[in-house]
Amino acid sequence: MPAEFKSLFDLLRAIPDEQAATDYFTAIRWRSGEFCPLCGSTRRIFHFADKRSHKCGDCRRRFSIKVGTIFEGTKIPLQKWLMAVWLLTSHKKGIASTTLARDLDVTQKTAWFMLHRLRHAALTKSFNAPLDGTVEVDETYVGGKEKNKHARDRVGGAQGGKGKAVVLGLLDRDGDLRTVHTTNLEGANVKGIIAEHVEPGSTVMTDDHVSFVGLSKHYAHRTVSHSHGEHVRPGGIHTNGIEGVWGLFKRQIIGIHHVISKKHLSRYLDEMTWRFNRRTQREGERLANLLAASDGKRLTYKVLIA
Repeated sequence: MPAEFKSLFDLLRAIPDEQAATDYFTAIRWRSGEFCPLCGSTRRIFHFADKRSHKCGDCRRRFSIKVGTIFEGTKIPLQKWLMAVWLLTSHKKGIASTTLARDLDVTQKTAWFMLHRLRHAALTKSFNAPLDGTVEVDETYVGGKEKNKHARDRVGGAQGGKGKAVVLGLLDRDGDLRTVHTTNLEGANVKGIIAEHVEPGSTVMTDDHVSFVGLSKHYAHRTVSHSHGEHVRPGGIHTNGIEGVWGLFKRQIIGIHHVISKKHLSRYLDEMTWRFNRRTQREGERLANLLAASDGKRLTYKVLIA
């Protein structure tokens, strides 16, 4: 495994140029052995003198180490990409595209696209195992106040979640976080999301929202009545953990991004969830892990803005 870095200075000292960046990424991508990203062959990979080009002995096609990753087709030097990954993964609340643009000397549009590519790499829908044990579940709404919106964007009635995006969060007290941008909080929809992510028989803690009624059929369901001012019940019954996650996410929006669109909300959630689930890792570990996750996840600008 490539060397550990404790700071951005360490990263730039160890990876001072484009060839060093290519070598670093190659070591991560081929950590389990060389393979062709075009046909999948692992038998014969030939290397050219430029140290950046390779050729598959089976399909006979030439490729670079960036083919089949979020870096395919990019004109941005790989060294700048590594800096972007470091800045995104080492800051607790992430980084704004305007700040990244200034730090990397690129346009804001380029920085915005780079960050969305990295959020695409952080997409981890194929979790290996469902949550179990004690799981806190809570809903939140994301979106500005109606009075602050342009008239054409306002939705009648400014109470509760009117006109806002709905997000459901599931936090294993001894494990990972899952977040889902959903269309509504109808009971069948909410229980379907919980069934997808939580092992039957687990203890599920929620507030008294009507969408959670009926969970006791498959789970040990415990509730706190927020509508009556109740936040903690004896026996450790509360949803303070997942509510803390919402506080962190909304501070990220307000302090870093200021506003995010519903269209891209899921990618911001993926970024936050990815970072939260690796909160005990060192900065260098997070850097290497996100680079490793970039394989097979190309995102074009055309698809992003569609």
